[in-house]
Amino acid sequence: MKLQFIEIGKLYVDKANMRFAKRPPDVSDILPSVRKRGILQTLIVRPGEEDRFGILAGSRRFRAGQIIAGERIGEGEESPEPFLFPCAILEEGDDAAAVEASLIENMARLDPDEVTRWETFVRLVKEGQSPDEIADTFALPVLAVRRTLALGNLLPRIRDLYRRDKIDAATVRHLTLASKARQKDWLVLWDAPDTHCPTGWQLRGWLFGGQAICASYALFDVDANGLALVADLFNEQRYIGDADAFWAAQNAAIEARRVAYLEAGWTGVEIIGPAEQFQHWEHEKTPKRKGGRVYIDVRASGEVVFHEGYLTAKETKRLARGEAPPSDQPKAARPEITGPMQTYLDLHRHAAVRAALLSRPKVALRLMVAHVIAGSHLWRVDPEPQQARNDATAESVETCRGETQFDAKRRTVLAALGFDPETPTVCKGRVEGGEGDRLTAIFYALLDLPDRVVMDVIAVLIGETLAAGSPAVEAVGTELGVAMANWWQADAAFFELVRDREVLTCIVAEVAGNIVANANTGEKTATLRKIVTDHLGGVGGRAKVEHWVPRWMAFPPSAYTTRGGVGTVVAHIKAEAARPAPVTEPVPEPQPEPLAA
Repeated sequence: MKLQFIEIGKLYVDKANMRFAKRPPDVSDILPSVRKRGILQTLIVRPGEEDRFGILAGSRRFRAGQIIAGERIGEGEESPEPFLFPCAILEEGDDAAAVEASLIENMARLDPDEVTRWETFVRLVKEGQSPDEIADTFALPVLAVRRTLALGNLLPRIRDLYRRDKIDAATVRHLTLASKARQKDWLVLWDAPDTHCPTGWQLRGWLFGGQAICASYALFDVDANGLALVADLFNEQRYIGDADAFWAAQNAAIEARRVAYLEAGWTGVEIIGPAEQFQHWEHEKTPKRKGGRVYIDVRASGEVVFHEGYLTAKETKRLARGEAPPSDQPKAARPEITGPMQTYLDLHRHAAVRAALLSRPKVALRLMVAHVIAGSHLWRVDPEPQQARNDATAESVETCRGETQFDAKRRTVLAALGFDPETPTVCKGRVEGGEGDRLTAIFYALLDLPDRVVMDVIAVLIGETLAAGSPAVEAVGTELGVAMANWWQADAAFFELVRDREVLTCIVAEVAGNIVANANTGEKTATLRKIVTDHLGGVGGRAKVEHWVPRWMAFPPSAYTTRGGVGTVVAHIKAEAARPAPVTEPVPEPQPEPLAA
């Protein structure tokens, strides 16, 4: 390199500079020092056109110099001395060295964003450098370089969102699992104002349809097994593409581990399925020599946790009293069949049973209802929590006619199923005093019920699990012709939440007439609210207005203004958009009359 002082007018930011074509960099941290002492650190430049030099490293110092030069002119200095920069001049034509110089300089001073590093690394690759060489140059792990280069597989708009900190690194990592078409689908959700766009860990579930099983959870060799795998472009995590095939192999591996534990002398091995969970507080650590057993905790995520050497609290107390420990019992015999044979039997019996259900829809219906109530590792249905932050709203809903009537029918259904009458919901309920598998016990209870009662159970279940504020509520309410005036009347909680003057004026017009509304247009909201309540209650000699329902509450709903923001209206629009178009019968073409003989 050759060292030389160069005037500010002969310098420009080179395209190879990492900060080229960006907004002016922040120089507030170095500006005071440059004002006081000038530019102490050399700029790295290379010869350009018309006797000018392109800056490869030092754009922030150059920007600070421009600001100070402008300040000197603004202060009215007569013929100020030209602002000179100390520069180190590279040889002409070495583009790779130019890019390296820019990135090394900038990474050492102000950490660039990952997308900017990607753009710079791509330029180096185009200049002929390999990822290993780039890693050596910048003292980075090769994996870190490859991870940065992997951003090139994302759509440009997603990279831009990441650059502007609109999405986080976890979201980007999961998007690298997606195809370009799936990335476009995600961007549609991102742009939709009224639609939830999954990010972070939720995005992984969206990509895999709800169940994303990490390959590291497998107890078997996933590569040798031949399972379809999906890996992110960072190569840090892999996921199973076929959940059914994973569980078949995972269950076989669990069974093999269970047999191995028994052969190793453990008193017993219990497998806890995904619907349950091993509770440490119900067990106490007990060594194998004192009769401790192994609990295999199988999680719905695919993870399997082995808890070695535990007994229940009751068994531990029995040991403390000097009673015979479980280890004194006869050693469990070797299983009659192997794990792979059990899988073979299970899958064939499963195929036969589900084929037989095709001709027994009433049995199939009861089995499905039992799954909705009890759940399984393949089923999860949650009741609508009906939560409200406002206590007055919660009390209003709890005491309304619809909730009272629904609760009465729910108690009837709880009794028919043999559930505890104080169970808050049928969903997640349990047969009182029932033994064995909860789902199976509920299935047997449903088999004994007539169709009419089973239909009542279904009606209560769907009522409990129907999401409040959803398009489904709008579709059902419109289809059934629900008249809200029969189920609701205005209360103090409602009026406390109506605070918009324009809306209240419209409501006054509905209950008191346009003349009263026009006469009170400029009144305070409290006055307008009192006019409405007086007319609804027939106070002060006014005629009592019966069966009034605000537009938002009706089926179908509507708004009072054009400002938008009414959730029920938005949900109704979505429900109507999902309605199939009516099928019109084709009009037959007229046939010509037969010719006369």
